[in-house]
Parts: sequence; structure tokens; C-alpha cells
Amino acid sequence: MINWDAHACLPQHPQADFTPVQRLHAAGVNYVSLNVGGDMNPVSQVMSVIAGYRATIASDPDRYVLVSSVDDVIQAAADGRMAISFDLEGAMPLLEQPEMVALYAQLGVRQIHLAYNRNNSIADGCHDLPRGLTPLGHSMVAAVNDAGMLMDCSHTGRLCSLDIMAASSQPVIFSHSNPYALVPHGRNVTDEQIRACAATGGVVCISGLSWFVGKERPGADDVARHVAYVANLVGVSHVGIGLDICFQQPGLDDTPPGVFDPGHWWPASAGYSAERPPTFTPPEVWRQLAAALRKVGMTDSEAELVMGRNMMRVAQQVWSKPQALLKAA
Repeated sequence: MINWDAHACLPQHPQADFTPVQRLHAAGVNYVSLNVGGDMNPVSQVMSVIAGYRATIASDPDRYVLVSSVDDVIQAAADGRMAISFDLEGAMPLLEQPEMVALYAQLGVRQIHLAYNRNNSIADGCHDLPRGLTPLGHSMVAAVNDAGMLMDCSHTGRLCSLDIMAASSQPVIFSHSNPYALVPHGRNVTDEQIRACAATGGVVCISGLSWFVGKERPGADDVARHVAYVANLVGVSHVGIGLDICFQQPGLDDTPPGVFDPGHWWPASAGYSAERPPTFTPPEVWRQLAAALRKVGMTDSEAELVMGRNMMRVAQQVWSKPQALLKAA
């Protein structure tokens, strides 16, 4: 059994401590996608983070492995190592150049969404005015497909996400998004989006972040409730886990350089409040997920699908394409 966490965040700093990754591994996680930046981060910061994370992974090969295929994930699990790849939250680090997608793929980025909460020249954020996927955005979706990178629609505007799913030639995922029907927050996804994702063959991965789960101290049962909603709507083959745990580390300042306005990215009008910061499920919730999923009526085999096999299926299909490109790099 492979447990797959589709999205987690360390400090976006080259010296970030990987102890939280060890906690995830100890809790039974075999693979995690680590965020390395997004729309609010300049390319200089993103590249510094990628270089730092890669160096940390390379310095401890008995514990970590940077993967580019599902076979790599399976082998890492067999070896007792944590499989890792990276993700980007937004298209700004692509510098409006579709060619940048393949470059990031070669550096270990295996997953991307094209807008983080706000609109850019590529796509719409979920907390901004709806326009739909731009012409350049269509080129970016094609580049993501061509590079064998997972096309993600978390943080993306509803109309734009539907455009992306219609444009993609590969399955699309929501790496850390929850049903709007259960918690009506702008970051959560509607039944229409969930159905469209399933129609691509994709997976909606449930977040454990308090704002989106609707509980101040979310636990395994809360995550399972959201999983059950998606499974009942579109089938158990289209739901996974991306707990979106954001690990803070005192002494590391990962604030994006230059002008940075948190109120722009997380607007009060959308329900965000600095006085009420989010809470996260602890990594150890992974040990409780199988039992929680059984409590909402799932069999052991269905729980395995949710906890990893669904995302393995999608990654196997999507990641298989660029292996010649990656090996030639």
C-alpha cells in the first residue's frame, strides 16, 4: 500500500528543515509533493528553494529520494525511503514562457496549477473576477501536458478551472481542495468542478486545513467526511488526500522579497483573517485515516484507493510521458 500526500508546504527557504517530512514518513506517508513557490514568489526565490530542497534530499539518500515516476515511488517505499517531488502554485514563475514548464519538470516539479487565488496573464484565481483561461493559458496547459506534469486546479477560479479541464489532454487533479457543498468557502470546489475533474479521469484530493474543512481543529473524521462526499458524488476512484499542512519553522523568514501584501492574496472579503489563522491536521492523522474512512462506509480496498492508489493511477498515466526528456536532461 502506498500513501500519497498530494500537497504539503515547508518554509520556502533553501535552509528549510525536513524534519516535518520525516514526521509524515513516520506516519505512513510514502510520497509527498512539496511546494516550492507560486505566484507571489519571484523566480529567484523559487530557484533558490528548489536548489536548497534538492541539496537536502541529495545529502540524505538513505532517507529521501527525488522521484519522476511511479516506479520510483514504489521502489522508494520498498527501500524505506520517502519519495518526494515538487509543485508550483501559480504560473508567474513560468515568466509567460511555455518552455519554462519542461525546465521545471527537469528540476523535479511534477505538478502545477496556473493561478494562486488571484488572476494573472495565464489563468484566474478563485478570489478574483472570472475571465476564463487566456490564449496564453491554453498554451500553458498544452505545455504542462507535453511535459508530463500533473495539471492541478486548486486555487483556480471556477470558470477557468472548467476551461482548463476541457483543454487538458490528460487527467486533471485538485491537489488540495474540498467540496463547496459542505463548506461554502471560495477556495472549495463546486459539484460541477468535481464532476468535470472526474470526467477527465482525475482526482480531487481533500485538504485538512481548518478554513476549508469547516472545523477549528480538524481531524481524520473531518477529512473522511469530505472524502465521502466526493466519493458519493463521482465515485471512490476520483478522490484522494492532499492535507496541505503548512509547517512553520522559527528563524526562517520565507516572506517573498519586494512588495508583498498578504491581504491581496488572502482577502478579508473572502473570509480570511490574520486574527484567526488556519489550523492543520497533524501529520499523524495519516495513521487514523483508514479507520476514519471505514467509519464512513468504505472498505479496506476503497480506503487504499483514496489514500494513494487513485493518485498513483493518474501519476502513472501523466508522468510516463516525459521520461525520455528527463533522462536526456
